Amino acid sequence: MTAPSTFGLSTEARNLHWLLSNLVEEVPGVHSVTVVSSDGLMLLSSDPGLATAKAAGRQTGPKGSSADLATIVSGIGSLTIGAAKLMDGGGVKQTMVAMEEGSVFVMSISDGSLLGVHATPDCDMSVIAYHMALFVGRAGHVLTPELRSELRKSMESTQ
Repeated sequence: MTAPSTFGLSTEARNLHWLLSNLVEEVPGVHSVTVVSSDGLMLLSSDPGLATAKAAGRQTGPKGSSADLATIVSGIGSLTIGAAKLMDGGGVKQTMVAMEEGSVFVMSISDGSLLGVHATPDCDMSVIAYHMALFVGRAGHVLTPELRSELRKSMESTQ
């Protein structure tokens, strides 16, 4: 897996990168994971490298780009939040889109950010939802405005 360098980042930022990397590496069926801010900007990404994914027989993330997954997650998040408002449904906790060739999961993080996962079509959805909830529980309280700013800057420097 290729991940952005964590050199020079705060302990909190490095921990979030580590949690995201573990989600991809440890949960069967996960292709890629991203965290998107409430304004739609990618904060974290853990996209499998093309060579590693092909060697392991896995498909890469949407179009092979973490930016594509972040865009999809942001759009799904906006759509479901709007739908919940129209239906007086309260806050959106999780959204899942099952397709013939994969699944996309989106879960709210306490600050309005979103966690998105692209997974295989035969993944165990309950296992993925469980691990996403663990990530949100561990990461949600540390995603301060200062940390979001640091993560944005680190993502901009790697693109």
